[in-house]
Amino acid sequence: MNDALTHPPTLMSGADFRESLRERKPRVFVDGCAVDSVADEPALQPGINAIALTYDLALQARYAPLMTAVQQTSGRRVNRLSHINTSSGDLLNKLEAVRLVCQETGCAQRYLTHDALNAIGQVSARIDDARGTTEHTQRFLNYLHRVQDQDLTLGVAMTDAKGDRSRRPHEQANVDSYVHVVERNARGIVISGTKAIVTGAPYVHELLVMPCRHMGREDADFAVCCAVPIDAPGLTIVARPAGRPGEKVEHGEALFSRKYGQSTGVCIFDRVFVPWDNVFYAGEWEHSSHLTYSYATHHRHTCIGARAGFGDLLIGAGALMCEANGFDPGRETHLREQMVELITITEGFYACGVAASVYGKADPHSQTFMPDPVFSNIGKLLLATQIYDMHRIAHYVSGGLIVTLPGPDEDHNPETGAKLSDVLRANPDVPYEQRIQTARFLEDLTAGYQGGWYSVISLHGGGSPAAMKQEIWRNYPVGNKVELVERLLERGVAADGSAAASPHDPARAITKNRQPGKCCDTGCTTPGQPVMVDLPSVTSSLPSRATPLARK
Repeated sequence: MNDALTHPPTLMSGADFRESLRERKPRVFVDGCAVDSVADEPALQPGINAIALTYDLALQARYAPLMTAVQQTSGRRVNRLSHINTSSGDLLNKLEAVRLVCQETGCAQRYLTHDALNAIGQVSARIDDARGTTEHTQRFLNYLHRVQDQDLTLGVAMTDAKGDRSRRPHEQANVDSYVHVVERNARGIVISGTKAIVTGAPYVHELLVMPCRHMGREDADFAVCCAVPIDAPGLTIVARPAGRPGEKVEHGEALFSRKYGQSTGVCIFDRVFVPWDNVFYAGEWEHSSHLTYSYATHHRHTCIGARAGFGDLLIGAGALMCEANGFDPGRETHLREQMVELITITEGFYACGVAASVYGKADPHSQTFMPDPVFSNIGKLLLATQIYDMHRIAHYVSGGLIVTLPGPDEDHNPETGAKLSDVLRANPDVPYEQRIQTARFLEDLTAGYQGGWYSVISLHGGGSPAAMKQEIWRNYPVGNKVELVERLLERGVAADGSAAASPHDPARAITKNRQPGKCCDTGCTTPGQPVMVDLPSVTSSLPSRATPLARK
């Protein structure tokens, strides 16, 4: 028997997740109204549905190898989205797990738990190494094991309201535009301030409060990282609805976003007490940038899997529209070119995620695995800017029908229904109802509220394109490329043919970034050795795409 299975899982189901939300009483407002129970609030159901799926998949035998993992520090089997990575295989499996759940939900949100826990674990070890202690790592592990044992979902309260962007946190006219420590005592700390753009804020179990930027010495009170229960006294969440539940939009009920969506919230902390057991650091300003960098790298790597899942939806719906319109993309050159471009975009940025996993390496302080920052940022940059091309292609291959259709009430109108079903049918082998349903599905994904939301969240989620470009330039080994060309130009060769003095000049900007060559840990891959193995092929309501599982 697999030794991992000797530790019985303590995993919740989607129904258990909903019930766990009923046990908590957060102060939440949606559309100006107080919410009595987030688990029963119609406006939040699409977001709760999306997270619930991450619980249900982990309990299905065919997906459990992908959706769960054995936590090295406890030996217990836990949900993949609360697991700490210890190998490239873990990174690959996380990427595939996120793609799987986002094929179904568009955005599963719970992967933020994974990204933040991995980053906090790394910075905790870094602080201990700097101080010669083990206190921060042990505190984090105690928290991690509780989260995993209770199978919790955590929100990430990272982006501060910020106020005047030209001023640092301590210079703000309104100090509460950033979350900060207002009091310390023997029991813990008290925090106040505002975090904006908190994904899934109303329906998570706890919030991980993290700094969103590098803090200077004067900003020490703003350098705080801690965990806060969602119903902690003093915490107020002002949220937007998740998806479009119950709405009858222009062309009928939203076929996708009525079921799956995402709420975001502004979280206002008014003297919220946090016990020391839940404080990962408070005042260690010199480590704030490392936490921000680690989280951003993990999250951008994860976003690649999420948006690839969304790309799968567009590829499938686009092909269905081609068929319903009477076209075979294999025969119609202009449609084939568009579909191949959509596939290339999706698999192109996903390939960056795979490369970031394969080239991932152990963090020197925690020894947990970090995805390669260059490939992670390139993949995220590509999806952030190409999301608009993905929508354009979906529109091209589908035709104008997706926004010009009469509403679905006309389908049942005795005066018009029969005529519409006759004249709006294209391919005789595809019923009118199926053609129209696919068109309305694509409208919801790309040409309505949800389409605009996906565009903006893809562009700015995980940081702006400018931040990704900065990280690519900061980490890419341009110096190696410069030295390559200089060697070919024989700039490093003395007149007598011997090697001249090293041209490495630490003050030379274009050569300061270098990296050693890369190779797999055995020097080569044994012929025929599988790096990825396929999960069993099954028939289910989920996408039938084969989901590879990385072999550790």
